[in-house]
Amino acid sequence: MAIKACTISKDYKHGIRIQQRLSSTSRNNCYIQATLLCFYLECKDIDNAMHLFSSITNKSNYMYTVMFKGLITNNMAEKVLDLFGKMKIEPNQFTLSTSFNACAVLNNNRVMKTGKKLLDEMPENHRNDNITHQLQQLTCYFGNEMFEKALDLFEQIHLSLTNVIYTIVFNTCAKLCNNRAMKIEKKLLAEVPESYRNDNITSTSAIDMLMKFGDAESVEQIFRSVKAKGADIYGASMNGYNLNGESWKCFKVFEEMNEKNIIPDEIAWNVLLGACSKINAFALNGMGTQAVELYRKMPNNLRDHISHICVLNACSHAGLLHEARTIFNEISLKTESIITTMVDCLSRLFMFDEAQKLIEDYEKTNTPSIVMYS
Repeated sequence: MAIKACTISKDYKHGIRIQQRLSSTSRNNCYIQATLLCFYLECKDIDNAMHLFSSITNKSNYMYTVMFKGLITNNMAEKVLDLFGKMKIEPNQFTLSTSFNACAVLNNNRVMKTGKKLLDEMPENHRNDNITHQLQQLTCYFGNEMFEKALDLFEQIHLSLTNVIYTIVFNTCAKLCNNRAMKIEKKLLAEVPESYRNDNITSTSAIDMLMKFGDAESVEQIFRSVKAKGADIYGASMNGYNLNGESWKCFKVFEEMNEKNIIPDEIAWNVLLGACSKINAFALNGMGTQAVELYRKMPNNLRDHISHICVLNACSHAGLLHEARTIFNEISLKTESIITTMVDCLSRLFMFDEAQKLIEDYEKTNTPSIVMYS
């Protein structure tokens, strides 16, 4: 109960102190192990959660479900599929449902293979379970990009909707982005139970869907209604503002994250850098400098080719040649897109000889790129 209290209040220091006082008998108690898993995952201590989970010899379906849900909430849905593949016990309907949820969140090539494997290996008793059966079909259609069929099936469902189903349907509507999807979206949002509105994954899917429809007003209502916001919801909101030409709102969201000590994830960092690099007006008003500052704050392990391109683009529009050169020289893997962005930066500042030299160096080992010459 003490550990649960620390989990609810997100009091990491007290939770760790309690954990350190546990006897060896307590550490091997399945209820305490499951409670500790919840604590670590809620406090985003993934390393300790994974270490504890791997040390448990008799893992229950409940432990797997707790672990799967925590990984999805911490934007590590890929890890769910890894753990599911190593399960040595028969999954129950809750473990299966959470696994399908991970598939719905990811929506990539691996999901399509794993989803089919899940369906092929599903025990007969779960195949006859209505909720699991509907869920497996929905996930299968979604994973295979058969979005219209997914909506056909959804409209035939006569069961109580779960947060997993809401998430899949919201993601499907976002992919389709047509009149039919818009009608279903409005009906669904009016019916979503309050408990699901506070679920970060479901709310993130709803925000992403609404932003695709350009409905920023509804997004702000959902955003305000979620009590315990995670980095994923903030990132989805910022991405939506960026896509809808309201990049300046990203920084208001970022300020709120700072106030609440929420650390941006990779998506949020890239969106922020993208917002800094939008249309020349931001750069002319000093936003290029802010982009460089954000990039410097960003953890090295989260920097990728997208963040490199965004910050170089911001430097390009703001005329920050020294900063662009420094960042470009720090990048170990210079892709064609990164080099093209640097060529753009140099050309805007009339450094044509240097831009030409960059192109010539690139062409020593690569075929010419028409975009660079453009």
